[in-house]
Amino acid sequence: MLPIAAFPEAQLRVVRGVFTDIDDTLTTDGRLTAEAYGAMEALQDVGVAVIPITGRPAGWCDHIARMWPVSGVVGENGAFYFHYDRDVRRMNRRYVDADDVRAENRRRLMALGADIVKAVPGAAISADQAYRETDLAIDFCEDVAPLPPESIDRIVALMVAAGATAKVSSIHVNGWFGDYDKLTMTKLFAADCLGVDLEQAQGAYVFTGDSPNDAPMFAFFDNAVGVANVRDFADRLTSPPAYITAGYGGAGFAEVAALIRDAQSGG
Repeated sequence: MLPIAAFPEAQLRVVRGVFTDIDDTLTTDGRLTAEAYGAMEALQDVGVAVIPITGRPAGWCDHIARMWPVSGVVGENGAFYFHYDRDVRRMNRRYVDADDVRAENRRRLMALGADIVKAVPGAAISADQAYRETDLAIDFCEDVAPLPPESIDRIVALMVAAGATAKVSSIHVNGWFGDYDKLTMTKLFAADCLGVDLEQAQGAYVFTGDSPNDAPMFAFFDNAVGVANVRDFADRLTSPPAYITAGYGGAGFAEVAALIRDAQSGG
């Protein structure tokens, strides 16, 4: 991973959008700072789209799409995107699965979650589970005492044994039934809402993230950036980002935003 200062200025000048993880990438110690929020707004103000790509729940994503300075959001690890059309005041939602499929999967996931909590001491259903539509989030350090790596591995193994996809974030293990991921839905969002084929135009976009479930995004985007705390997961990263910031969490995201803004304004 190269320091973010090595990011070529010529490339920064042509950036059209930033896709970004939320937890521990935009946030710092569990909070969205004024610095990170201001960095998103500054990018939007100069015409650079900002799109959070997160494992967080649909309930949060509705709020984010409506109220944050963003162009839309991909949520629950790629189960959907929400795009709020401010001109007509309408929320556009696209899901991978139909309503009945999501309902049945929720039932199966709740049963799986109960089994995992019984089997892994200290694990808990995440506090935001009530606002999720498509996945199960098992908390291993957000609102519980941090669990050791072997407990996290046990949670993953139980999800996989039940036929679910399992991904480890910086705070949760997320599991879901179905064939989708963050990258696939990001490409759909880009095509539907930005009018962009990311397979052809990914060089004009940046992705920022911090944890193992961001690895497919790190692998796809030439301009992938990890905030400094990505080093905490170095042994779990199958595909590291090309660049790394000096700052942690939201401060690292703000570094990236400032470089883009300065390059495009000539500052």
